[in-house]
Amino acid sequence: MRLLNTRTLKLEDHPRVPEYAILSHRWGEEEVCFPDINGAHAPNLKGYSKIERCCAQALRDGHQYVWVDTCCIDKSSSAELSEAINSMYHWYREAQVCYAHLDDVCSDEDPSSEDSGFSLSEWFMRGWTLQELIAPETVIFFAKDWVEIGSKISLISTIAGITAVDEDVLLGTLPLKDVSVAKKMSWASWRETTRVEDRAYSLMGLFGVNMPLIYGEGKNAFARLQGEIMRKSTDQSIFAW
Repeated sequence: MRLLNTRTLKLEDHPRVPEYAILSHRWGEEEVCFPDINGAHAPNLKGYSKIERCCAQALRDGHQYVWVDTCCIDKSSSAELSEAINSMYHWYREAQVCYAHLDDVCSDEDPSSEDSGFSLSEWFMRGWTLQELIAPETVIFFAKDWVEIGSKISLISTIAGITAVDEDVLLGTLPLKDVSVAKKMSWASWRETTRVEDRAYSLMGLFGVNMPLIYGEGKNAFARLQGEIMRKSTDQSIFAW
């Protein structure tokens, strides 16, 4: 697994994976990708500050390594990208902590208040962030200025209201295998992804299935996902969905 050293901000390969923190965020302009991170131009990119702040927070919390999807995956390799997306849920689940950076939320408000910036954040609208919310045991939310807003536990009733995900699922006391296919599909139904195929690929971990990535297949990706779910599960609610 490829991880960022929180002291040096350099990538390191780890055949035996050490403890690590992980970042959840929305992609923005000038993200620092794999070819950029070790280059001299990286600090000039807008996305570099996010990586710096994430690493600084992880270091303060005692974590030597952090995983960030923008720069820890070599997306020029289709094999590596496929492996990463099929492993994503596992990687978030195994992280010591997940830092969720909400770049459209201010730190000077009550996140649990009605119509707060927190409840209206685009982070809750993205397809990929559903698994990034559910998989890790510990999720800590940060505002745009990297001031801590709260955690998945401290804000659980607010988050359940925003996402319609059961509190027992967020707490990890109700295993995903015991949640119906239709309910899990309902959590994702109004979320958006940039690529059509990612609507399916971002759900593989929630359903415990794996499948090859075929970017360009469009809506057929979702049909393949349903086929994989049916092969693994006897839950008839998929037909109701």
